Amino acid sequence: MKKKTLLPILILVIGLLAIFPVGMASQSDDYAQGMATQVEQTIKPNGFGEYLTEYYTGEVLYEYNAESKHEIASMVKIMTANLIFEAIDAGKLSYDEMITISPNAASMGGSQMFLDSGAQYSVSDLLKGIIVVSANDASYAMAERIAGSVDSFVVMMNERASQLGMVNTKFANCTGLPNENEQYSTAKDVNIMTRQLMSHEKYYEYASVWMEDYMHPSGRITQFVNTNKLLKQYNGCIGGKTGYTDAAGHCLSACAERNGMKVVATIVGGTDSKSRFNQVRTMFDYSFANYVNKIYYRKGDVVGSVKVEKSPIEQIEVAISGDVTKFSKLGECGEEIQLILPESIVAPICKGDVVGQAVYTLDGKECSVDVIAMQDARKSTFLDIIKGITKDW
Repeated sequence: MKKKTLLPILILVIGLLAIFPVGMASQSDDYAQGMATQVEQTIKPNGFGEYLTEYYTGEVLYEYNAESKHEIASMVKIMTANLIFEAIDAGKLSYDEMITISPNAASMGGSQMFLDSGAQYSVSDLLKGIIVVSANDASYAMAERIAGSVDSFVVMMNERASQLGMVNTKFANCTGLPNENEQYSTAKDVNIMTRQLMSHEKYYEYASVWMEDYMHPSGRITQFVNTNKLLKQYNGCIGGKTGYTDAAGHCLSACAERNGMKVVATIVGGTDSKSRFNQVRTMFDYSFANYVNKIYYRKGDVVGSVKVEKSPIEQIEVAISGDVTKFSKLGECGEEIQLILPESIVAPICKGDVVGQAVYTLDGKECSVDVIAMQDARKSTFLDIIKGITKDW
């Protein structure tokens, strides 16, 4: 090829490289960038720190200044409630145990359920007071009961925070009231302990109370009104905790569920009460509009039959003990999965017993879920064995 011909071709190639540079973003990169832009357009920061996650996986859907330390006011009680539920789960406490209220607990200021000093209240009622009306007096009483003193309870709070990976949190009391000692957390850490609180099924029973006339042991009535306004204002909101002090600003960490998908939205240091609720509402709306939790199996679904050994019952139906789901962006192709059940189980078996695990593959990873028996299968007796031998004669 002549040199005169090469020159125009070289100029053309250089021009094309200027328009379409080497290493152009892939379609997936474009999609990710598009999603990020969409988040920025949909959710505009309103607080000091914000964090939005999917409940089951902890996948982050949106964040802003999420790991910067800030006071969180009464959202401290999310950890207080966690430790109460965990003490109950461990058998160290029961819902119907009666707690005698100390003068110190009864004298707490701020948000309260107005406990009577020296009177006895059930753990269940005190938990309700903490979750529904953010009761400082009930928090103080429960801290004294669980740890012997509030100071010892605060040690437990900080230890639990460390276990949960809340690396930028320090608790100084069990209420969130202003304290002479340093106390702080982050939007990310508050979101972590909110998801932990949501793991306790009993929590939702208290969190769903909107308004109630609570009767004290003396017969006196205190009206409870839930501090989480989204409980009535947002379709699907199933719980949350507010907080406010001058230093902390207006805070909220709340959870919502639609079509099997749960999300947790947290704002720390909001500018005013109305805007914190609006901001969390916006985060919820963004989640449900752009993501989906594909449900393959629901907890309790019968998924097949399994052979039973050493029993006159040859096989029984089994169900899964938890949901099998996949969280993804709306529009992404969902893969199909197949559960592989245990080959056999050995009697005796009672209905509801965990009898093995179902194994499946999702996103290239091997996963499993417990399977439970849907009926009893007694162990074969000597007479059963004889009958089994003779029936073939």
